Amino acid sequence: MPDRRAGLADAVAAHVRAGDALHLLVGHTRWSAAAREVVRQWWGRDPGFTLQMLSLSSLGALFFHGDLVRKVITGYSGDTFPNFTPNPHFAGAYRDGRVEVEHWSFLAFSQRLEAAARGLPAVVTRSLAGSSMAANDAYARVESPFGELGLLAPLVPDVALLHAPVADRAGNVAIHPPLLEGVWGALAARRGAIVTVDRVVDDLTPWAHLVRIPAHRVLAVCEVELGAHPGGCFAGELPVAGYGEDYDYWVEARAATRADDYDDWIRHWVLEVEDQAGYLDRLGPARVASLRERADPESWRADVVAYPPDLAAPPNRWELAATWGARHLAARVLTLDADAVLAGAGVANLSAWLGVAQARAAGSDVQLTAEIGLWGYDPVPGDPFVLNHRNFSRSMMLADASMVLGTLVGGPGTTTIACLGGAQIDRHGNVNSTRLADGTFLVGSGGGNDVASVCAEAVVVALLSPQRTPPDADYVTSPGRAVRALVTDLGTLTRRGEDDELTLTAVPAAETPLEARIAAARAACGWDLAVAPTVTELPAPSADELVALRSWDPRGWFLRSR
Repeated sequence: MPDRRAGLADAVAAHVRAGDALHLLVGHTRWSAAAREVVRQWWGRDPGFTLQMLSLSSLGALFFHGDLVRKVITGYSGDTFPNFTPNPHFAGAYRDGRVEVEHWSFLAFSQRLEAAARGLPAVVTRSLAGSSMAANDAYARVESPFGELGLLAPLVPDVALLHAPVADRAGNVAIHPPLLEGVWGALAARRGAIVTVDRVVDDLTPWAHLVRIPAHRVLAVCEVELGAHPGGCFAGELPVAGYGEDYDYWVEARAATRADDYDDWIRHWVLEVEDQAGYLDRLGPARVASLRERADPESWRADVVAYPPDLAAPPNRWELAATWGARHLAARVLTLDADAVLAGAGVANLSAWLGVAQARAAGSDVQLTAEIGLWGYDPVPGDPFVLNHRNFSRSMMLADASMVLGTLVGGPGTTTIACLGGAQIDRHGNVNSTRLADGTFLVGSGGGNDVASVCAEAVVVALLSPQRTPPDADYVTSPGRAVRALVTDLGTLTRRGEDDELTLTAVPAAETPLEARIAAARAACGWDLAVAPTVTELPAPSADELVALRSWDPRGWFLRSR
């Protein structure tokens, strides 16, 4: 077998060309030293890349700020840490047309890569129908002998870039799930993949069940310690030490994109760093050691000690919405005898965690699932992120988005309720997390569209304001087909069927007259909100509910008052 080992700088110089469509695999690693090396080598050279990346995150802004990219094909263009927020570099470039963008859902993005990897002219999808993304040229609805189908065209990269725990010298690559979009991009790439790994081993056959990319699809394999940083690398049983996400670095990277000295930050972390040894020197041994420690499944215990939750403060608006959303969700789980709850991002995620805990306490066997590929996971305290690697070892099954979003969430024999968030929710339950009418870009679909398209029922958790609740969403990211409730800090809005409008059915319990609380909810809604004949009252969060929410998010990354 040929020896495909190479230095990272040499591999990028040899295999990345101007005009390339570059696929940066996200998976659970989220970034790679190879992506940083591409930025370093092509900075200021106007290569005109097309960037195919499921989730850009804050570091994707490097490609924008360096004028390296002409077009982006993605499912999420925003920051992730410390919260899911729009990023000014993406929003500005999309709005003024400097960068063309195609918005997709996570599953549709993955399915397009899968079609390319399989050599198919198209692949069937259940996502996108009824959403604004259905206008994309690479999606079509067609009549067939089997009924009307949604079809996706293949998405073909020129070169894929990814990080994995280990590979052998020939370039066979082992990756541990969860895998999110999977490795389809590496298998679909016209020329192949540049793979960074933490360790090159002589023999991978003991871990053949985790080999996902065969050697002949690999252009170069580069041994790069901590090559997924600031993402983490879940090694599982593979013969290498893993490491956790560097949350502090992600927060610093997000802040840098909004600072006047962004160029200084880029010089320090990217342009002046010629190899990984220099990069690790800048991180420092103490930081590297702490990331290694975070790979320990029990490391969450240290976080609990370091960040004790404030249990004395009264509930804020997000905590009210999360608590009432959890109670509503738990009741629906019991009514539908649901098999699973898919937790969305942000506060909706915490509301889902609490709702599942309450449903299970009432006798349900419902399981938590997540788009990254988690099924039956038990979230650790001290960390509100569903992508937290310490949740992986507490999962019943580790898979990918194809299994979770494409099979279990809407598949026969599985009843799934989704708990989602959104920037806008209209009277029909349509959710917008992509773009406002004035051209302001938000973040994109993520897995929201995929879930809303097929789940049995969906609950949306949000704050109630006129801006969040237009009569009709400016852009339909996720169709309201399955949305039966919008649970907010000022009350709960529900509807019986797809053709009904959301109606006020509950308001917070308080000493003020019921009519005043109903009026407050109606005034905070962007459409003429109808009121049910009987409006129930929502008791305040209990001490146990607040303890649970704040123990998961002790730093208030999601639950802070806004």
